[in-house]
Amino acid sequence: MRLFYILSSLQNQRMSFNIVLIEPEIPTNTGNIGRLSLATGSKLHLVKPFGFELSDKRVKRAGLDYWQHLDLKVYDSVAQFFDVHHDKSFAFFSSHASKDYWDIAYQDDMFLVFGKESVGLSALITKAHVDKLYKIPLHSQHIRSINLANAVG
Repeated sequence: MRLFYILSSLQNQRMSFNIVLIEPEIPTNTGNIGRLSLATGSKLHLVKPFGFELSDKRVKRAGLDYWQHLDLKVYDSVAQFFDVHHDKSFAFFSSHASKDYWDIAYQDDMFLVFGKESVGLSALITKAHVDKLYKIPLHSQHIRSINLANAVG
């Protein structure tokens, strides 16, 4: 019921977000997230190093012909990203968080930060932002995580 309330209230407000992928590894996930970013009016921020080249045809294929219209920012490092956006509002997603994503006080232009597919966000990032760390609850003990593109969606 709480999720329904969140979605209803967001629907009545036109919010855009900043989707941040720290060191993404799988090109099709990044392509799909790019498409989602464009569809939702969000900016996509990609932080290097990547596990692929942005010119990889799998990135473009997953994003179809929309990729050229995407509001995309690329950073050479995590340090550079945080230097540029240190004063912004953040929510960090990690399976190690204690709070659920529906507890986030969503606001326009907020940065939603996701880690790489294999290990998530680094311990350095999660320890520095414990108060802004959220998880997507998993209701089965048979899985450890969900696909990054699904988590962002």
